[in-house]
Parts: sequence; structure tokens; C-alpha cells
Amino acid sequence: MVSPIAFGTWQLGGEWGEFDEQRAVRAIWHARGLGINFFDTAQAYGFGTSERLLAEALGDELRDRREDVVIATKGGLRPVAGGVERDSSPEFLRLGVEESLEALGVDYIDLYQVHWPDPDTPLALTGAMLAELREEGKIRHVGVSNFSAAQMEELSRTVTVETLQPPYHLFNQEIAGEVLPWCMDNDVGVLVYGPLAHGLLTGAIDAASEFADDDWRSGSPLFNEPNLTQNLEVVHELADFASTLGCSLSQLAIAWTLAHPAVHVAIVGSRSPDHIEEATGALDVELDDAALQQIATIMQGAVGAEGPSPERNSD
Repeated sequence: MVSPIAFGTWQLGGEWGEFDEQRAVRAIWHARGLGINFFDTAQAYGFGTSERLLAEALGDELRDRREDVVIATKGGLRPVAGGVERDSSPEFLRLGVEESLEALGVDYIDLYQVHWPDPDTPLALTGAMLAELREEGKIRHVGVSNFSAAQMEELSRTVTVETLQPPYHLFNQEIAGEVLPWCMDNDVGVLVYGPLAHGLLTGAIDAASEFADDDWRSGSPLFNEPNLTQNLEVVHELADFASTLGCSLSQLAIAWTLAHPAVHVAIVGSRSPDHIEEATGALDVELDDAALQQIATIMQGAVGAEGPSPERNSD
């Protein structure tokens, strides 16, 4: 059993610019105090940086009350000059699991996910290694991230795919057409990332916002013209509607993702204790059909944008 809000740690790996590590640790502590028991990280988030920081923050529980927290991590991205490349080969996945176990300071990983599909490795080979690692007790459950329905179907012939972690937010609803229905039909749990559109749906970003060169958003169409100005108008409309419901913009955005019957968990990343507390307030927001229709009407004025990918982030 996991909390419907998971604490995400992508922002602790270095791709979102500099941050205060101790403040980030306090945010993780606060999340735990609020009842969040699900923490998502990845080997590629700084190649050990994010996993080690999570281990530092949860050290006592990981040592003394291991069953109280659920740790999800991901593998299958190899560091190369200038960025990363996809590698879901059996040898690299095994190496990644061993390195993640060491960085996290644990004996097993609750949920291990293939970070991105690797077109150069047959999914049967990837699945066989995942099954082997599960049999050895090094991972307990198998999931994928950023996979299509067809890719999950193929991988499931070798190992049961239990979860999917896709991008999903008001400005990126691509998975609603095929992927989410497939997950419902095949009993695959869904934990979505980016429910706040990587900061756009927090209300903290405006036309004057600038991102550091080492922040992946500096090159994202979602945060640059000509899309930004138009989408900020939509954000303002959403914020006004949220106020009529007695909630914040962020809470509205998170509640919208969780309103889909196929979505079980929204992953929210934060470096601030206050922000993660606000996020948990989304669980008290109920969106009826009329509210969902009003949100859909507002979103007709939006310009959608693709999410991040290893290749784009490496440019």
C-alpha cells in the first residue's frame, strides 16, 4: 500500500539547477511526517546523487523500519560524454541495480523501473534479467517508465509489468488516449510524473522567469515563446477557477491527475517543506463532472508540449 502522493527526487539530481541539500532533506522529512510513504528516484538523477540524498534523509527508517517506506528507483540510462544514452541490456540493468542498492543503502528495492525503452535491446532480454533480479530478492516489483502500451504488452510476455510511470499533466494528456485504458484493462498501476507541468502549474512562473543553463527547462518549448505567454494565460484562468473551489492552483492540478480512474499516484517533487505540504492538500479536493468539464474548457486555449526525454535533456 502506497500513499497517493509520492515524493519525487528528480530535482535533487542536478538537472534543475543548484539547490540547498539540507532544505531538500527537510522536505523529505516533512513528507514522511505528512504520511507519505512512497519515494521515487532514479540512478540517472545525478547517477547516485539523488539516491544518496534520499538515503541520508530516510536513514533511520531504512535501517530500523524498512517495511514502512516504499522506495522506487529506475535504471537503464548510461552516462556518456555530453549526456546519457538508453541501455536496458541485462548486464547494465544488473550493474544499475547493484549501484542503486549501494547508493540507497538497502538490501532490496521495492519497485524497480526501466527508465526509458531501449530500441537496441530486445525486451525479452530486459524482461528476463528483471525476472532474475526479482527471484534473487534484489527487487520486489517490476515497473516501467515512459513506455507505450505496445511496449508494455511485449515486455509482459517475459515478466509481469506491474506499474507504469508516464508524464501526465494538464499540458500533456497524450497517455489518456491509449496508454491509460491499456493500464486499466491489464491491472497495471500508474504513478504519473510532472503533475504540476514541471512548475508551470504552481503559479510561481511568469513571463520574466529565467532558468539556469543547467536547468533542463531552459530549453523546453513549454517554458519558452511562443508557447509560454499563451499558456500563462491558461494558468491564470485555472488559478481563478481553483479559487472558486477553495483550493490552490497546484492542488487543482494534482487533483485533476488523480481524478482519472487509471491513475493511482501523483509524483510531486519539491525542495521545500511548505510545497510538499500544499501538495498533500490536493487529496481533499474533489472534482465532479462539472469541474472537470470546466477545466477541459479552459485547456482548449493551451498549447501542449512534449515532456523531457534523455536525448533532449542532453542537448
